[in-house]
Amino acid sequence: MSNIIIIGGGIVGLSSAYFLQKEGHQVTVIDKSDISSGASFVNAGYITPSHIIPLASPGMIAMGIKMMFNSASPFYMKPRWDTDFFKWSWFFHKSSTKAKVEKAIPVIKDINILSRGLFEEIKASGDLGDFQLERKGLLMLYKTDASYHHEREVAEKASFLGLEVAELNQAQLAAIEPDIEIDAKGAIHYECDGHTTPTEIMPKLLAYLKKTGVQVKTNEEVVDIGFKGQNIDQITTTKGSYTADEVVLAAGSWSGELSKKLRIELPLQAGKGYRINVHRPTGISMPAILMEAKMAVTPMKGFTRFAGTMEFSGINTKIRKERVLAIAKGAKSFYPNLEIHQAEIDAAQTGMRPVSPDGLPYIGRSSAYKNLTFATGHAMMGWSLGPATGKLVSEVIGGKKTSMDIAAFQPERRF
Repeated sequence: MSNIIIIGGGIVGLSSAYFLQKEGHQVTVIDKSDISSGASFVNAGYITPSHIIPLASPGMIAMGIKMMFNSASPFYMKPRWDTDFFKWSWFFHKSSTKAKVEKAIPVIKDINILSRGLFEEIKASGDLGDFQLERKGLLMLYKTDASYHHEREVAEKASFLGLEVAELNQAQLAAIEPDIEIDAKGAIHYECDGHTTPTEIMPKLLAYLKKTGVQVKTNEEVVDIGFKGQNIDQITTTKGSYTADEVVLAAGSWSGELSKKLRIELPLQAGKGYRINVHRPTGISMPAILMEAKMAVTPMKGFTRFAGTMEFSGINTKIRKERVLAIAKGAKSFYPNLEIHQAEIDAAQTGMRPVSPDGLPYIGRSSAYKNLTFATGHAMMGWSLGPATGKLVSEVIGGKKTSMDIAAFQPERRF
């Protein structure tokens, strides 16, 4: 069995460690943080087979340019001189065609279904103890006919692929969500979806890995990656150096910069998201996407989470107050009786999602290095796809037939 180093301790890195240790490998996870914050902790907690349309889709670049000078907009690209961002934007534009989106849809569906099953297997195993894993589905709430017709097209594709979908009118919506008033014309209900509480699962997963012998190095940043020929032979951190038989790059939004140390160009941009937690009864029992507000609502264990926005402004943890306020305002527009307090707004947190130009993750072996496997670039689906990615990584490293075809995720693909 191999000695494996995983760079990155988010849901993808820890899921990779989970499945690799089960195969008997000696695993070390290295993360620059204390693994208590970031995208794996502030996301909406969705398990979303319904999210079959990649971020790179027709009209998204035009929307980004239109919203570029409104820092409160749901989809914001900060104007800046950055050659990596220019290249990524060009690749994103090239990927945003109807033909490429249609090709990506079944692949995205398959990996989401795989991951949903693995979440259920992990819970059934008892390895992490009990945790929230509910299958109530996801409501796509809409106020306008335009939003309805847009989502109806997606729903038809999802239904064709075998996913469970229903339409709800206002009366049916009130029946399924009786304890809070909703200002919406109706909803598309993706019954195939589930939800969790990331802040519950991440500590439990971390504790399980430590208990089973996985070495977890926190507050330790990888500063260099050495190689000889087609093999990585040294990982240098702020606290020391390591050697390994295999290396997994699961460093989220930092994966692109680390790839440069290996002379690999991995087009990747950090897409910042924000969340507000409300630790009071809200009456909300169903996960929902508020379509016109472009934000997510999740009833988690002990609180309700309001999350959203996609901000491309480089790697930074700056919280833009106008973006947080836009989330609170969006929630109020759909739930008129809901009040989000100023203290809750002030306690908002942010996380950065690694976004590839075509909206598909990078999963698989490097073509440049024999002992390097990529596991990054999941955009808004990182949480949903964590277990599937970990399973696929363990199969790639173990030389096994993968649970699904991963050709579309080839890390050094051309755009």
